[in-house]
Amino acid sequence: MKKTGISLIACVSFLSFISACSNEKERNPDRSQPDEIVTYKTIGDTELTLHFFYPEKHKTFAKKPAIVFFFGGGWINGAPGQFFGQSRALAELGMVAINADYRVEKRHGTSPSECVKDGKSALRWVRKNAGNFGIDPNRIAAGGGSAGGHIAAATALVEGFNEEGEDISVDCRPNALVLFNPVFDNSAAGYGYDRVKKYWQEFSPMHNIKPGAPPTLVMLGTQDKLIPVATAEKYKALMESAGARCDLKLYEDQPHGFFNKIKYDETLADTIEFLKSLGYIK
Repeated sequence: MKKTGISLIACVSFLSFISACSNEKERNPDRSQPDEIVTYKTIGDTELTLHFFYPEKHKTFAKKPAIVFFFGGGWINGAPGQFFGQSRALAELGMVAINADYRVEKRHGTSPSECVKDGKSALRWVRKNAGNFGIDPNRIAAGGGSAGGHIAAATALVEGFNEEGEDISVDCRPNALVLFNPVFDNSAAGYGYDRVKKYWQEFSPMHNIKPGAPPTLVMLGTQDKLIPVATAEKYKALMESAGARCDLKLYEDQPHGFFNKIKYDETLADTIEFLKSLGYIK
């Protein structure tokens, strides 16, 4: 009986070990590419995907902070790869980094409103499925560049623009925002007004700031011809008036889209510092 008991314990321990190993997410040996691609939404014949980057030896039962990135491209074009570099770097520091594909005009014949709908769907999917991917559902940031920055900010601030039939009881609002030269003013004085003028007030993050807005990092070049420094300064002031944190980092003489060029390392360092201040990176 004693011998049988020992064998049973050994068997249980072995099975537990195998189970733990099977719950480990493997990383792609090509560090420039995602570790896993998952479909989060299907619209007609269109499948929209999330591109995951995992920390080393990531376990599905872990509760790691995550960030969901949205690429830029004026709601017209673009692809998820824009933030693959930042995603791998953040994964190396212990976060789960995710890049969302979403519908754009050139590929899908859609309008800017569908971009926000897809952004909200992506955040809801990540939060709902957090337990299957080793993610803490209460520490999910969103980030993006230009129009992708607009989508990230809109998921946090803008009401409506929800996909029909979607479970809106799942909160789409991120817990933090990392915005690279973001579009956040869609008024006649801002960006994209001619394309969203029928609903610009509901669509513009700057015009929907309210108490409870998540802590935000805004990074902007001083020579950006699409997003003036004055707009970013006004956004920061409105956020702070609502009792929300908004860090504004200005990069001298840099144009729109500067963050993946000569200021890649600097903007990545500022992103890391911001996420460290929130406890997302140790």
